[in-house]
Amino acid sequence: MLWILLITGLTIVGLMGLLFIGMTRMYRNIQTPHKNTPQKYGITFDEIHIPTKNNKQLYGWWIPCQTIPVENAPTVILVHGWNRNVERVMVYIRNLHKAGYNILAFDSRNHGSSDKDKYSSMVKFAEDIKSVVDFLQKRDKTDMTRLGVIGLSIGGSAAIYEASIDERVNAVLTVGSFAHPRDLMQHEFRKHHIPYFPLAWLFFIYLQWKIGLTMDEIAPENNIANSQANFLLIHGEDDDVCPSNHGKRLLDAGLRDKISLWTLSDKGHSDCHHHPDFWSRVDSFLRSALDN
Repeated sequence: MLWILLITGLTIVGLMGLLFIGMTRMYRNIQTPHKNTPQKYGITFDEIHIPTKNNKQLYGWWIPCQTIPVENAPTVILVHGWNRNVERVMVYIRNLHKAGYNILAFDSRNHGSSDKDKYSSMVKFAEDIKSVVDFLQKRDKTDMTRLGVIGLSIGGSAAIYEASIDERVNAVLTVGSFAHPRDLMQHEFRKHHIPYFPLAWLFFIYLQWKIGLTMDEIAPENNIANSQANFLLIHGEDDDVCPSNHGKRLLDAGLRDKISLWTLSDKGHSDCHHHPDFWSRVDSFLRSALDN
């Protein structure tokens, strides 16, 4: 009887271990460089390399405004999502370039053509945004009073977090970004029928140990009110990656005169930019938020 209990216990522990490994693989980075550059669309750009934390380098594209002097144009930083690269924001580059913005798009660490650095997290995305802001400030020609960030998915959540601790960020536009990382991952675990206790519970403890901060400490909804930046949150009603209630939670957590939410019917996580009013709404927000 004792041997049966022992074998059963070891089997359960083994299965739990395999599930835990599977959970970590769910959030493993697949680093894929871009295939196309802005040159494909006749857009002049410079390849740049930006120093970031842990002595690593970020790869990026600097695309100056072509209609007015660089120093007179607002500047927008573009931040891709998880397991993506600068090519994911190409549609933003094409539309914002025509509208007269300076643009800097980059690969976060462990993504695209940037350096590897152990693991990725929302905090590392935010650190990389800070490094890009530092880079722009040192270039002298950037008007730092007219600096905005557009972030997709985790890139938007990281932009909110960075804006809460960096007053140089004047405007943040997010698309499909989460309010709390723990709730987003719980949503994913439920889709895969992974129980909260003990597996997800242990996984969250493990992640917090790696990051060095708790989920509550880094949650965008717990930090957004610390920022004086202007925010436009865009979310698809049919988003099955990051449910649209995350957008509502961020709206409720922000400063009322600084934030708005635009929820798009019949749109999901990655297709909001196909809405017919998307680009005019984006441009209107940026012009208003970055107008001196």
